[in-house]
Amino acid sequence: MSSKMMEHVHLAAEEEDDLYSGYNDYNPTFDSEELDNDPGFQQAVKTSHGRRPPTAKFPGTAIGGRALGTSFGSRVPMASSMGRPMTGAVQDGAARPMTAVRAAGYSSAMARGSAFDPLGQSKGPAPPLEIKNEDTPEEKMKILERKVNDLIEESCMAHGHGDLQLSLEKAKEAGRKERALVRQREQTGTADTINLDLTYSVLFNLANQYANNDMYPEALNTYQVIVKNKMFSNAGLLKVNMANIYFKQKNYPKAIKFYRMALDQISNAHKELRIKIMQNIAVVFTRIGKYSDAITSLEHIMSESPNIKTGYNLILCYYAIGDRERMKKAFQKLISVPLGIDEEDKYTPPNDDPHTNLVIEAIKNDQLHQMEREKKAMAEKFIMTAAKLIAPIIEVSFAAGFDWCVEMVKTSQYVELANDLEINKAITYLRQRDFNQAVETLKMFEKKDTRVKSAAATNLSFLYFLEKDLDQADRYADLAMVADRYNPAALTNKGNTVFVRHDYEKAAEFYKEALRNDSSCTEALYNLGLTYKRLGRLEESLDCFTKLHAILRNCAQVMYQLASLYETLEDSNQAIEWLMQMISVTPTDPQALAKLGELYDHEGDKSQAFQYYYESFRYFPSNMDVIEWLGAYYIDTQFCEKAIHYFERAALIQPTQVKWQLMVASCYRRSGNYQKALETYKNIHQKFPDSVECLRFLVRLCSDMGLKEVQDYATKLKKVEKMKEKREQRVKSGRESSARSRREGSASSDSGQSSHGTSAKGERLSARLRALPGSNEPYEASSQRDIDASYVDPLGPQLERPKTAAKKRAEEDEFADEELGDDLLPE
Repeated sequence: MSSKMMEHVHLAAEEEDDLYSGYNDYNPTFDSEELDNDPGFQQAVKTSHGRRPPTAKFPGTAIGGRALGTSFGSRVPMASSMGRPMTGAVQDGAARPMTAVRAAGYSSAMARGSAFDPLGQSKGPAPPLEIKNEDTPEEKMKILERKVNDLIEESCMAHGHGDLQLSLEKAKEAGRKERALVRQREQTGTADTINLDLTYSVLFNLANQYANNDMYPEALNTYQVIVKNKMFSNAGLLKVNMANIYFKQKNYPKAIKFYRMALDQISNAHKELRIKIMQNIAVVFTRIGKYSDAITSLEHIMSESPNIKTGYNLILCYYAIGDRERMKKAFQKLISVPLGIDEEDKYTPPNDDPHTNLVIEAIKNDQLHQMEREKKAMAEKFIMTAAKLIAPIIEVSFAAGFDWCVEMVKTSQYVELANDLEINKAITYLRQRDFNQAVETLKMFEKKDTRVKSAAATNLSFLYFLEKDLDQADRYADLAMVADRYNPAALTNKGNTVFVRHDYEKAAEFYKEALRNDSSCTEALYNLGLTYKRLGRLEESLDCFTKLHAILRNCAQVMYQLASLYETLEDSNQAIEWLMQMISVTPTDPQALAKLGELYDHEGDKSQAFQYYYESFRYFPSNMDVIEWLGAYYIDTQFCEKAIHYFERAALIQPTQVKWQLMVASCYRRSGNYQKALETYKNIHQKFPDSVECLRFLVRLCSDMGLKEVQDYATKLKKVEKMKEKREQRVKSGRESSARSRREGSASSDSGQSSHGTSAKGERLSARLRALPGSNEPYEASSQRDIDASYVDPLGPQLERPKTAAKKRAEEDEFADEELGDDLLPE
């Protein structure tokens, strides 16, 4: 008996491991979710029994033939010895778990020793996700919408990379796909779900890309579509973009209209945007000359939100209408505009804190500091320009006006600009050609601080260098270097003063030091290249000018120096290439064109040489070398009539040179116009009665034409030839006396000077006589080095001489004529 009693006794210690037993047991009476599947309940609902109020039933009764287990039943034993009531029911031997308990992972049915698995991961992997069906119309439209968004993004990216054509193509493609998407939604009856934001984005991006590609009518039409659609909120703001396009098209009235329409649709809460639109309106009024209207807008901006650009534009408008007093007030407003920039002292590192020094060194060159420097530099530029603009007007004199501006600046936040304004005052004097005032103004800075003193001394050195006062230029260059040894302009000026004294090695050192201090000093680099060129170090000079060309791409002087160096190095192809680049920058430079003609002539390409010589003559018809080459070219090609034009031009430029007029007469004779040739020779004889060549041609022409004047010209020819003989004798006697005096060495100082003068004249006379052609030789004015075509007279044999000898002979003839005087002319 005792054993049977013990079977029903449960010790508490044995069940302590299962403290949560019974919580998974669930009474289905309270299961409202299973009522749909309960046939008894459904039957009751269908009958009148379901209309009666429900009667509470005690647990343990049967409803619908289903037995309910209770704590008194024999199916489920007592959960614990404490007599805890059951909270769940047993249905067919399986307990329904409670959701809240099951989620926490607590269960009395869990076997002892089993693993803790609250998430049920031991049951295996979850089934794969159901694949969406992309063939449905809604999915297709969603995919198309994503493609439209991708195209808009690609269009913006292409514009960011600078590919404007690609950005426009992507924008157009996005527009086509968006319209296709709208049509599909209308066909499927889902037009109410059209994405208006996507439509707005497509049209806005397309209009922007049209404007970026300068397709202004298309951009305006696209903007108009957006603005007219009432479904787009805030579309009126796009009228600002339309006004900008009208401004670019110079349709200023419409630009003002659209700016004002946009201004009306923007509330006062957006103050910054309204200010910018008003600035645009003022700029448009300025463009059309309505300065009073522009002043109204600018004054409103300066009262509401003053800024540097607006203040500067206000000064310009007052300057345009000539209002002096308001110019002064506007200048005072301009220099009082706050920049919102911290002082530079915060970037000065302290000496005692290394960590702070590192931080300051890191932020000293960051983007924020760079932006601050740019903003300050822009403000200083506007103030300097405004001062230089109004200084000559606001007072009785330019100096008084500039002094007023300087005084105003000294009382403002731009105190350091006062000295710069004074230096600009001196530079303005320079532009007015008032060098004395410029020098006096700059000399006032000799006792100023280091930076200003160096700048003033640099300008003074430059001024004295231009006036060729090398001592003063050298002195002030030294003063500028003492004030600031790292001033590249001062070092360059010092190098220039040494360069003109032909100390090229020392000049090169100063130029190199200037470049070490400032590698972008193009003046020092250019002068260094010239110095190396003078020293004969052509490769180093070529390196300097090549570097300079990389900095100054369109500098014609640098290209010419490169061409000259390659010509000296006998690389004609490279010289021609650089000259071709030069004339692409300066196509009207006659010297470059003439040089190209000379190089092509040396290469034997006469047609190209003629082209460039002709272009050079067209732009500068006074270059004697070009005129001589063109005249000789036409003679060589048997077009003597065309050569006459060039030799007549040379005769006008050098009327005292008989050779050009003789060439004109010779061209007439070679072309068969003997009568015109005779008249020309007669005119030459009247102007130059001692010209042997002219008399010879007159004698021969008169003889061939059977004129009676031949005897008179023959007589004159003999007299001129006798005069030549006398000159020759005097030259010989002068040589003998000078040689004898040198041998004896006993002549007095006066006689020595007289002998030296005679000897010089004698040498010149000898050179002149040697250069004159013989009695049977024609006159020749062409040369063989510049041109291969030489003038050959049909009346005598050809006499060829090189260009250097011909030029030397002409110079000696002219100098000898000046030295001889009237005492050697026939009585």
